[in-house]
Amino acid sequence: MSTTTNGNWRDSTWGDEISLEYGKALRGYDPEHGKYRVFGSNGPIGWHSEYLTTGPGVILGRKGAYRGVEYWRDPFWVIDTAYYVVPKTELDLRWLYYAIKHYKLGEIDDGSPIPSTTRAAVYVKELQVPPLREQQAIACILGALDDKIELNRRRNRTLEAMARAIFQSWFVDFDPVKAKAAGRTPPGLSPTLAALFPDRFEDSPLGPIPAGWRVGNLGEVAENPRRGIGAEAIKSGTPYIALEHMPRRSIALSDWTTADAIESNKFEFRRGEILFGKLRPYFHKVGIAPVDGVCSTDILVIVPKQPEWFGFCAEHFSSDAIIHHCDRASTGTKMPRTNWNDLARFEVAIPQREVAEAFTKQFKPIIDRIHQGIQESRTLAALRDALLPKLISGELRVPDAERIVGRTL
Repeated sequence: MSTTTNGNWRDSTWGDEISLEYGKALRGYDPEHGKYRVFGSNGPIGWHSEYLTTGPGVILGRKGAYRGVEYWRDPFWVIDTAYYVVPKTELDLRWLYYAIKHYKLGEIDDGSPIPSTTRAAVYVKELQVPPLREQQAIACILGALDDKIELNRRRNRTLEAMARAIFQSWFVDFDPVKAKAAGRTPPGLSPTLAALFPDRFEDSPLGPIPAGWRVGNLGEVAENPRRGIGAEAIKSGTPYIALEHMPRRSIALSDWTTADAIESNKFEFRRGEILFGKLRPYFHKVGIAPVDGVCSTDILVIVPKQPEWFGFCAEHFSSDAIIHHCDRASTGTKMPRTNWNDLARFEVAIPQREVAEAFTKQFKPIIDRIHQGIQESRTLAALRDALLPKLISGELRVPDAERIVGRTL
């Protein structure tokens, strides 16, 4: 039973405040496309044409070593490895999401061989509940930071799509050449850029390619510097990227930790270099480093041999085509790996240096903007993580937090 404390915050238990409802098994959800989000124990896992419950809502992982907490505004589906949270009292759902994170409900184990969060173990835990209006104010403050982080994430996805569209048009579909061959001006290109492309095609082992271009392999324009470094030589605080930090199908690397606890050899990388996950290449983990640091030896560091080939290399190494190539050539049945030699021999149509340079001049500012967004989001996330426990516990009052966030945003 809840009781009232000083400041109108209530002492209560989770069992008095919420009900944890089981998700429902689901087959046939799509990993990338659909109308409604599907959540599992670790977070989003796909999309489906139907929803299990309306939004907004909170999802809490139920089984597995990592049980995440998610907030979702729209209707969604939860599979049977997770719960969705139903309030029993008047609670702001976004405040509830932050409170569940603060009280670490996803880390409560019932002692079984498979780590699990049970309703019985959660319901007896105590918490403090502020008045609804204060819940809403706390959620507004923390939510403003998360919303800006999400806005940056969406903007970065748009920037990635822009870069990919230009690359596809110039180096895969050969749209400027097709336009000139048909007697038309290439749309969207200045006269200077249009002049870089020929007006006809030539036959090649890859099929028709622009006249004057040639068939070559990526190893002619890129290399794999193996800058190994021992754990004892890595400076404290050095950024460290492992495969688990790399998102699928995105060159925006926004997650990393520090190498302070590293005990084995790693590879050094520099800002702007390409990182390619060689273990299970079908996971499509390829990105552009936003900082200097070290990475797992399951990641290949790739750099263009000349700066003007940066965009050409980055887009080719992150393309679906090279991922399929690596998947076919990789060795090992349970833990397939690719290697630099397989990547280097991948054949592509290689343009004149001036064309590659023109693309890099458009590509690099896009990457710079993506990296700016990443750094801003990390700053906002650090502020959110610092404010969250203080606000949820009542240590920091809402007006003080509003002033801090107002200065940041």
